[in-house]
Amino acid sequence: MEGHRSGKRHCSHRSRGHHKERREPTRRSPASLLDIAARFVAKSLPFQRIEERFPRIPEPVQERLVFWAFPRDERDIRMYSSPCGSTANALEYQNSPFCQGLRLLEQGAVTSVLQVGFHLSGEVIPGRSTQTTTEPEAKFKVSVSFDRCKIISVTCSCNSRDIFWCQHVVALAVYRIRNPDKVPVRVPISETLLQMNREQLQKFVQYLISSHHTEVLPTAQRLSDEILRKSSAINQIPGAPDPTAGQDAEEENSWHLDEAQVQDQVKAYLEQGGYYSASKHLTQMFAKVREMLRAQDSNGSRMLALMTEQFLADPRLLLWHSQGTPMTDKCRQLWDQLGALWVCVVLNPVAGSAERTSWKQMLTKWTRIDVCPLEDPDHKPSSRRRQVSGPVDEDSESAPSCSSRPPILGPDPTSANNSRRKPRTVFHKALDALQMNWQDPHLKRLIRGRTADYYLKKGERTSDDDVESLLWHEHVPTACARVDALRSHGYHSEALRLAVSIVRTMKRNQQLAIAHWRKQSHKILKNCTKSGVARRPGYASWEGWIGHPMDPIGALFETLAESSLVPEDRGRMGFHLDDPTQEDGVVPPHPLRYRHVRVSGSKDRDETYLSLAVEASVLGMGQQSIMPAGLYSQEKVIRQEERLIQRLGEIQLDSTLISVLCRQAELLLEMGPSSSLGCGIHPESSPVHAFAKFLFLAILPHETDLAFRVGRKALRLPILDDNKDPEEKERNAAALVMSRFPRWFTLGHIENQQCSLASTLIIAAKDNLNQLTSIMEAAQRHVHSSSHLFKLAQDAFRYAVPSDGPRHPGLLNVSFQLGLQVMRLTKTTMNWRRREMVRWLVTCATEVGLDALLSIMSMWNQLFTPTEATGPVATSVMSHSTVMRLGLDYRKQEELSNCARTLALQCAHEDPPNCALNALTLCETDPIAFETAYQIVTDAAANGMTSSQLFTIARYMEHRGYPHRAHKLALLAMKNVSLSYNQDTHPAITDIHWACALSHSLGKTELSGLLPLVVQNVKCATVLSDILRRCSMTAPGMPSHDSKSRSKSGRPLSYERSPLRQLLESALAAFVTTTHSRLTSISPRHYAEFIDFLTKARETFMLASDGHIQFSQLIDNIKSAYKGKKKLITLVKERFG
Repeated sequence: MEGHRSGKRHCSHRSRGHHKERREPTRRSPASLLDIAARFVAKSLPFQRIEERFPRIPEPVQERLVFWAFPRDERDIRMYSSPCGSTANALEYQNSPFCQGLRLLEQGAVTSVLQVGFHLSGEVIPGRSTQTTTEPEAKFKVSVSFDRCKIISVTCSCNSRDIFWCQHVVALAVYRIRNPDKVPVRVPISETLLQMNREQLQKFVQYLISSHHTEVLPTAQRLSDEILRKSSAINQIPGAPDPTAGQDAEEENSWHLDEAQVQDQVKAYLEQGGYYSASKHLTQMFAKVREMLRAQDSNGSRMLALMTEQFLADPRLLLWHSQGTPMTDKCRQLWDQLGALWVCVVLNPVAGSAERTSWKQMLTKWTRIDVCPLEDPDHKPSSRRRQVSGPVDEDSESAPSCSSRPPILGPDPTSANNSRRKPRTVFHKALDALQMNWQDPHLKRLIRGRTADYYLKKGERTSDDDVESLLWHEHVPTACARVDALRSHGYHSEALRLAVSIVRTMKRNQQLAIAHWRKQSHKILKNCTKSGVARRPGYASWEGWIGHPMDPIGALFETLAESSLVPEDRGRMGFHLDDPTQEDGVVPPHPLRYRHVRVSGSKDRDETYLSLAVEASVLGMGQQSIMPAGLYSQEKVIRQEERLIQRLGEIQLDSTLISVLCRQAELLLEMGPSSSLGCGIHPESSPVHAFAKFLFLAILPHETDLAFRVGRKALRLPILDDNKDPEEKERNAAALVMSRFPRWFTLGHIENQQCSLASTLIIAAKDNLNQLTSIMEAAQRHVHSSSHLFKLAQDAFRYAVPSDGPRHPGLLNVSFQLGLQVMRLTKTTMNWRRREMVRWLVTCATEVGLDALLSIMSMWNQLFTPTEATGPVATSVMSHSTVMRLGLDYRKQEELSNCARTLALQCAHEDPPNCALNALTLCETDPIAFETAYQIVTDAAANGMTSSQLFTIARYMEHRGYPHRAHKLALLAMKNVSLSYNQDTHPAITDIHWACALSHSLGKTELSGLLPLVVQNVKCATVLSDILRRCSMTAPGMPSHDSKSRSKSGRPLSYERSPLRQLLESALAAFVTTTHSRLTSISPRHYAEFIDFLTKARETFMLASDGHIQFSQLIDNIKSAYKGKKKLITLVKERFG
C-alpha cells in the first residue's frame, strides 16, 4: 500500500550507507527490552503514528519495528492459501497452494530475499536444486507488503488468479517466518534517502533509471516535469509516498483479500447450477469465512458480504421468483448457510456500534430486494397455511407476549399472523440478532465462569438461587446462536461455558415439565389413543430444535464435544452447518476420538463436557415437535437427525454415557406431551424412529426392559394412529395423510425408518417370548404399509431359520403372523409384489409346520383369491417336496389332501372359470370330490365360462380317460364359439378340430350331436371344408367297446347322408358367400391367392353329387358379374375354363 510520509527525517546518528543485518536474539538469551517493546508496538500501532509522535526515531529502533511487523504464525499464511481443513479432503489439502509452497521452500526454491521496511521481495525458482545448467530457469518474482503482522498486498509474476495466494507467495512468506535471521532487513527507503546529499541522490536516481530505463523512463520524465513546475499538484503535497513505509494509519489494517476474485469465483460456481462440485466449493468458501471469523479476521465479514452480493445477483432467483417455483435443494442449503453465517457475524460480542450499523444497513437493503429468498423455504400464502388444530400451551422457552420481550431469532410466536405483512427473508434472523446484546450481567458472569459453582466451596449445599445462577433462560435456538457466535469468533471457553448453562437449563425445564405432567396426566390420558396420541391435543411445539435453520442442537453438541476431543483430533470437528456429504472415491477420515473432561467448577463428578453433549442431543431429538410444512423443511429434519445420530455413533459409550442415556430414556417416557416418547402428543408430531433405534441399541445390553419400552413407544406413527380398523389401514393411510395440510412428503422415508426400528426390536427379542409378542402386536398396530410389513416378516423369517445355527420358533411364528396380516391387507388392493408374497407365505407356513399349512388353506378366503388358493398355494402345499420337507405319514398326508380338496371345491364354486381346472386336478384321487368338481363346471358352463376355458377342461377330461365327459364339455364349448367367413386363423380352430375328432371317435351319434353346432357357429369355408374331409375318414381315437359299433365306425361316412350332408351344404354355401365377399374388394395383388381359394372350393364342390354343376354356375356368375376385371377373368378362364 502506498502512503504519504513526511519528508523530514532526523537520523544524523546513523552513518550513511551503513546497513547491518539485524538478527533475532537466540532462544537461550532473554529478549531485550527493545525487542519486547518492538514486538508489541509492531503488531498494534501503525508506523505512521509512531513517526508523528516521535520526529526522530533511531535506526536500530526502526529496524526492530519493521523486523517484528511481519506475520509470525504460519497458520495465518495457510488460512489465505488453502481450503478450510474441516471441509477439504487430504488430497485437496496436499494440492493446495500452501502445501505446494512448503514443498518449494523445502526444495530450496526461495532466493534473493530482501526486506526493505514493510516490503518483502524475493525470487522463487521451482526445481532450482535439481535443474541442469542447460535448462532455463523459471523465475517468479514475488513481493509482499505487510503492516502490523498482516500481509496487506501480494504480487507475483506468475499472474495466478485465485482467491488463494499462489504457492510462490506462500514459499516467500513462510521462508521469512522460518528464517528471520537469514533475511536482510533495511529501514524504509525514505529513511535511507534522507541520509543522502544532493550528489548521492542524483547518482541514485540516475542509476535507478539506467537499470530500468525501458520501464521507468517515461514515468521519471513525467515526475521530473511536475516537480520542476511549482504550480503542479505534486508540489502542493508535503513529503512523498514510500511503498516500504507501511500502511496509511487511516486505512483499515486487514489481510490481503482479492475481492474481485471472490466475486468472480462465486459467480462462476453459481452459474454451474446445482452440481456437486460447485456446491462443494461454495461450502468450502463458507467454511473459509468461519475460519476467518474464528481468527477474528475482519475479512470474514467482508468476504461474506462479497459472496452475498453475488448470490443475490444469481439470475436463477428472478426465474424462480417469476415462475413461483421453489429453488433447488442444494441452492436452498447454501442460502441457509449464508443466513446462518450472517447471524454469527452480527453476533460478534466485540463488534462496535459503527460496524453493527453498517451491517444493519446492508442487511436491510438486501431484504428489500424482490428476489431475496424467504426465511420459510416452503412459504405459502396465508389463506393456504394450516390452522392450529387445538390450543397450544406456552412453551417453556417462549417469551411473554409483550413489547419488552427479549429478542429471539425468528418471527414473534406471540404476534398474530398478518397476511399483509411482507414475509421474512433469510436475512431477518441476522436483523433479529442485531437487536441482541451481550450486556446482561448474568450472561457476563456465565461466560466468564463466575457462577455459584465457582464461588461455593466443596461440600456446601446449593440453594435455588445458586441453581438459577447456573442457568440461562432464553429461547433455545437464540441461546444456541450465541454459543455458535462465540465459537465462530474464537471465544471457545466462553462458548463452552454458555453451552453448559444452556444444557443445564434444558434439563431443569425437563424436570419442571415432568412435574407439570404428573399433575394433569389423568385428564389428558382420557382423550388419548392406546398408543398415547391425543385426540384433542392441548400441547404442540411448532418450532422443532431438530430441523431448525440454525441447528441449535448441533451447535451445542459440537461445542461441547470439541472440548472432549483427544489432542490429535482437535481442529477436525468443523461446524454443524457445514455440508457433511462424503465425496465418492475419497477415503473417509477416521472417526473422531473423544475423552471425558470434567466441567470446570462442577461439583458433579460425572458431569463432563462429553456427557452434556450426549445429553443435549438426546434432549433435542426427544423433543416433541410438529412436522413442518413443505418438502424441504421435512427433509431438513431428517438430515439433521441423521447427522446427529452419526456423530453419537462415533462415540464409545462408557458407563457414564450409558447412565446418561438410560436416565434420559426414563425421563422422556415420563414427560408427557412435551416428549416425543410421552403421552398426549399432537397427532401431527414428527416420529422419532431413527432416534429411538439408536437409543434402543445403546441401552439394550444394560437396561433391557427400558430399551424395549422405548422401542415399543417409538413405533407409533401419530398421524395415522386414529385409523381404528386395522384391515382398512392400507388404503386409508395414504388418503389420510395426503388430505391434511401440510402433506407428509417424507412419509416413505419415515415408514422405512419405522420398519427398520420394528425389525431391530423383533430380532433383539427373539429369545424373549413375552417381549416378542408385545412387539409383534405393536408392529401390527402401527406399521400401516403392506410392503414394510412384508419386509418385516422377511427379516424375522431370515433370522428365525438361519442357514447355520439353531432355529427360533417364536420368531418364526411372528414372521408367519405378520405374513398373514400382509395377505389380508393386499388381498383386495393392487400390489406388484403380491405373487411373491403368496409364495413366501407358503414357504413360511411350511417351515412352521403342518398346522400352519392347514390353517392357511382352511381360511383361504381371508388370505387369497380363489385363483391364488387353487394355484400357487394348493399346488405348493400338495407338492412332493413339501411332503418330504415335513416328513408326513399317510394319515397326515390324507389330512392335508382332504383340506386341499375342500379348498379346491370352494374355490371352484366361487370362481369356476379360473379355478375349475385346478380343482379337478386336486380332486383326481377322490371320486366323489372329482364328480362334484365336474358338476360345478357343467353348471357354470352356461354362465361366464368361455369356450377356451371349456375346451381346456374338456381336453383335460379326455387326457384323464373321461371321453364322454370331455364330449359333453366340448358341446358346451361349441355353443360359445363364433367364426365368421374370414377368420381362418382363429385360435379356436384347433379346439374345434379336436372336438370333431373326439366326437367322431365316440361314434356317429356323438358326431351328429356336435356337427349341427359346428354348422350353426362356424361360417369360415376353409374350416368347414377341413372338418368335412376329416369326418369322412376312418374315425380316429379310442374305438368303442361294442363290437357292433366298432365295425360300423370302421366304415367312412357318406357325404350324401346325415350327419355330413348338412356340413357339406354349409361348406358349399360358405364358399359361395366368401367368393362374392372377397371379389367386392379384391385387388390385383390378391388375384393369385383368390385362384388358389377357388381351387380349394372346387375340390369341396366335387364331393357333392351335383357339385360340378354348382361350381360351373359359380364360375359363370363370376365371369358375368365381374367381367370388368379382365385380368382376373383371364386367370379364371385359364384355370377353370
